[in-house]
Amino acid sequence: MVFSSLIFIFVFLPITILIYYISPKPLRNLVFLVASLIFYAWGEPIYILIMLFSTVFDYANGLAIDKYRGRKNITKAILINSLVVNLGILGFFKYSDFIISNINSLFNLNIALRNLPLPLGISFYTFQTLSYTIDVYLDKVSVQKNIISFGTYVTMFPQLVAGPIVRYSDIAKELDERVESLNLFGEGAELFIIGLTKKVLLANNIGLLWDTIKATPIGEISVLSAWLGILAFTFQIYFDFSGYSDMALGLGKMFGFNFMKNFDYPYISKSVTEFWRRWHISLGTWFREYVYIPLGGNREGKLKQYRNLIIVWFLTGLWHGANWNFILWGLYYGVFLIIEKMFLLNWFEKKPDFIKRIYTLVVVIVGWVFFEFENLPLGIDFIKTMFGFGNRPLIDGNAIYYLYTNALLFVMLILGSTPIPKKLFIRLKEKMHKGENILIPIAYMFLMFLCTAYLVNETYNPFLYFRF
Repeated sequence: MVFSSLIFIFVFLPITILIYYISPKPLRNLVFLVASLIFYAWGEPIYILIMLFSTVFDYANGLAIDKYRGRKNITKAILINSLVVNLGILGFFKYSDFIISNINSLFNLNIALRNLPLPLGISFYTFQTLSYTIDVYLDKVSVQKNIISFGTYVTMFPQLVAGPIVRYSDIAKELDERVESLNLFGEGAELFIIGLTKKVLLANNIGLLWDTIKATPIGEISVLSAWLGILAFTFQIYFDFSGYSDMALGLGKMFGFNFMKNFDYPYISKSVTEFWRRWHISLGTWFREYVYIPLGGNREGKLKQYRNLIIVWFLTGLWHGANWNFILWGLYYGVFLIIEKMFLLNWFEKKPDFIKRIYTLVVVIVGWVFFEFENLPLGIDFIKTMFGFGNRPLIDGNAIYYLYTNALLFVMLILGSTPIPKKLFIRLKEKMHKGENILIPIAYMFLMFLCTAYLVNETYNPFLYFRF
């Protein structure tokens, strides 16, 4: 079940909200937990056992660490056990075929692949349970003694399958003392509709263009078509993932939770460093807190800082998928971040903002080629086509057709990638008189109507981050 589906919007969500709000407050975590398990089991009833195991396992680890606090050898052993088991499960399901394939290639073997389907959201809830155990070990959070509350944290359906990655410390208080209100519910509904609009009306429509161009034989793609295609993917993945994150934040607010913002207009960034402060913020925060800083961060000299960055970005790439293209994508960003720290940020300091933004966008757009093409040679050929190598035509009839049929959509996508629409909307609300406020809910209802109409005739509704 995905948020951008009619069954979720008009069946699962209303029923869950109704039961949740008519239940007494002491029972609301249980209602939320049961709803989350139903949501997860809807698509993968067998793999729910893995998530339940992770929940009970790390709940017990937290209790054990608290019980033996002060006996460092024991608590350290418990933490290591948690790390090994959780990462072992993640590795088995996500990376076993990748490892087998590479062993087969290196040693000319023919070990059979397991072809295991990836459990939904395993990368996200594994990081969540690990952050809890680590923070309890470091005495950053108090141990959670109520297994229902802990289960609610691990399984909560708004962010279960695609984030944001919620650390226990972020919502520890809200698990037991959250305050629901009509205003918060309204804010959540607004955020949900905005996210749904991003996903259904923008990401899905521009994704059709990318699918068309990607399916075209590389030898038949012009330079302009290549750029239009990868620009389409650049917008698709942003509006798809940020739209889903907005829906998650909105759903959280409906139930009294305040999740951290996951995107902050990354395509207006003036450096790659800034881009990664604005893109998938919860993932960057997780790696900084639990990998980069424990490795020493920037406290032990430049060389160790660069080593730490390479390790973090290798792991970031690997987290996204069991393929060399993701690892290359992660290392690609690690190299650019090191170059920026070495000299490029200082060199750019006095340059006009538009030059910084063009540089950042080109780096990011080329990066998306590595990210999207699991076939690396094909990805390299695509980049060559983008930059005019291989005697490809600059423009052809297909490129002109793609351009004029998607021109208005591209304008909307460009504007939507900036804070301009939000600023205009806030200014409009401030200028409205009391009686005119009814126009705001009408506008949201209209967006909801458009999204529903699109989903009724749904033939193309992918969600890119499900594979991670």
